[in-house]
Amino acid sequence: MALIVQKYGGTSVGNPERIKNVARRVLDTQQAGNQVIVVVSAMSGVTDNLIKLAKEVHPEPNEREMDVLLATGEQTTIALLAMALHSLGAKATSLTGSQAGIVTDGVHTKAKIANITPKRVHALLDAGNIVIIAGFQGETPEGHITTLGRGGSDLSAIAIAAATKADVCQIYTDVDGVYTADPRIIPDAKKILEISYDEMLEMAALGSKVMQARSVEFAKKFNVVFEVRSSFNNNPGTIVKTETPNMEDVVIRGVAVDKKQAKVTISGVPDKPGVAARIFKTIADANINIDVIVQNVSEKGATDISFTLGDTDAAKAAKVLQPIVKEIGAREVISSGDIAKVSIVGIGMRSHPGVAAKMFEALSHAGVNIGMISTSEIKISVIITLNDADKAAKAIHDAFGLAH
Repeated sequence: MALIVQKYGGTSVGNPERIKNVARRVLDTQQAGNQVIVVVSAMSGVTDNLIKLAKEVHPEPNEREMDVLLATGEQTTIALLAMALHSLGAKATSLTGSQAGIVTDGVHTKAKIANITPKRVHALLDAGNIVIIAGFQGETPEGHITTLGRGGSDLSAIAIAAATKADVCQIYTDVDGVYTADPRIIPDAKKILEISYDEMLEMAALGSKVMQARSVEFAKKFNVVFEVRSSFNNNPGTIVKTETPNMEDVVIRGVAVDKKQAKVTISGVPDKPGVAARIFKTIADANINIDVIVQNVSEKGATDISFTLGDTDAAKAAKVLQPIVKEIGAREVISSGDIAKVSIVGIGMRSHPGVAAKMFEALSHAGVNIGMISTSEIKISVIITLNDADKAAKAIHDAFGLAH
């Protein structure tokens, strides 16, 4: 008997008919002789509506209360799925994150999982139940509800698979697997059958909407092999696992586009030791993740420092930096959101020269201007104007022959 963890995203449980479809799929898995844990997201659109409601009540809602509010999205889904399974004659029990033993730190809206005690989950499984767990949430040791950040249900599923020593972790979504690019942007993108943790990590961090970066990081750390597949058909998906030697034969695995980017520029920054450290410590203390950093050449003892970050953090970053600008004697903070990040990813880049040249040549031929560049061993990212994002992705995808 295998223990299988299945995670269903918001579109997979987006309405009552889809919840019934998931219930039938889950029951089929159990009736094939398996124990099944199901992790679900809120129904599609629910989280956004809850955020909208909160902001209608208060423009800057308290983060603790936001967690209490947002956690209700997944709690709705687990109850509805349990009811759908009951209607099929199955034994099923729903659990909130805290009831499932998920303990987190105390950072509200972006909590990290500290540990999971799955004793209750195992007891319910052994009693013949399908166990349905609310993704995206947990509880601090002091009993406060926390959420794990957007896409946190993937993290919940991977972490539960690791904690319960599950045989298989399946991430069900509205796509067939991981593609060489977003098929909505590039219709001839191809499905990738196998991808390494490192490549998937980069793809997720760079804007691929299939998986959340923290989830892949967790899977790599605990060696949880998982499959990304569709909840609307039975096609094989994409297996994400440890790198194998033949994976390096593929130079570029895929192109990722992130349109939810913003740029913050601090102008007139005094060019002296310790100033950059002061700026970025302030950003770190506010729990804001930044990405690409560029510092201009110093003129007359001053320089401009620009960095990119998620667009939802831009206003917060500008706000926390205002006092620092005065303190260090800089001129001003400017925030803009009309940018996108387009990236290529592939472990084969380590052993194949000329990749950057080919990428930049493709962008040049497409008439796309590059604002900032960031590289690592297995990826190259460029910051460009938002309007050029789709055109840039297609040009790069074609240049590397990823549709063939």
